[in-house]
Amino acid sequence: MQPTLLILAAGMASRYGSMKQTQGFGPSGETIMEYSIYDAIRAGFGKVVFIIRKDFAESFKAGFEPKLKGKIKTEYVYQEMDSFLNGAPIPEGRTKPWGTGHAVLCAMDAVKEPFAVINADDFYGRDAFVKAAAFLNTECSEKRYSIIGYELAKTLSDHGTVSRGVCQVDAANNLVSIKERTKIYREAGKIVYEEEDGKHEVPVTATVSMNFWCFHPALFGTTEKLFHQFVKENNHNIKAEFFIPILAEDFMHQHGGHIKVIPCSSQWFGVTYKEDAPVVKASVDALVAAGEYPSNLWA
Repeated sequence: MQPTLLILAAGMASRYGSMKQTQGFGPSGETIMEYSIYDAIRAGFGKVVFIIRKDFAESFKAGFEPKLKGKIKTEYVYQEMDSFLNGAPIPEGRTKPWGTGHAVLCAMDAVKEPFAVINADDFYGRDAFVKAAAFLNTECSEKRYSIIGYELAKTLSDHGTVSRGVCQVDAANNLVSIKERTKIYREAGKIVYEEEDGKHEVPVTATVSMNFWCFHPALFGTTEKLFHQFVKENNHNIKAEFFIPILAEDFMHQHGGHIKVIPCSSQWFGVTYKEDAPVVKASVDALVAAGEYPSNLWA
């Protein structure tokens, strides 16, 4: 059974200011996620599931279906604010869904095989997909997941703060903990993150999650219970987000699972701010010029 690629594309792109998931960066107008899909096909993935919002589903499908037809199976899942609430009220004043862990949960009925999860607006590189496919095909189990790890210094934006899951890893390269840091940036030759109690330094060589995970479908059952508990506890916090690292911590500490951290040699780049766009375009152009990708992915 070939693994599935789950792409988180329901984000509101609030910091970027437009629908960055569908902006073209390649020579023939390819989006960042098209390069991910192309790499996934080369690595042996059999299906791509897009997590999107219903309100832009029609235009989204119109852009992707003609390109991907006959190349990989496609499916669409909608992340809405009331998804998996099971009748619980939406907190008054909440304006967006519950985060990346909630997005994964929304794909429960569409994914029955080992699967990878990625962001729509991050460029991960071919090596990441080759390593993910190898893990999903040979090592993934109900007790063993993985994460593709990137070096923090190579994942920052020059145009503002970024959110990263900072990983602590043991001697066997298994994840010990992952902490979401939502305001990371360079300052005076160091890398720092901000919290309510002030600034804290992060080692330049720290391994971070760029939200590229490899999971077994057994994840869905425990995630559903965890999400219901999260909603109960955070019903009055309209900004609370059910992040994927919450699922990872629960898997490791409550269910005895192991998450292998797989270092990746690919250069990551992504679009957090509008000012990042020219850098991304130049990076894609360089890869095309080097022969890593054709000038038209789907020709």
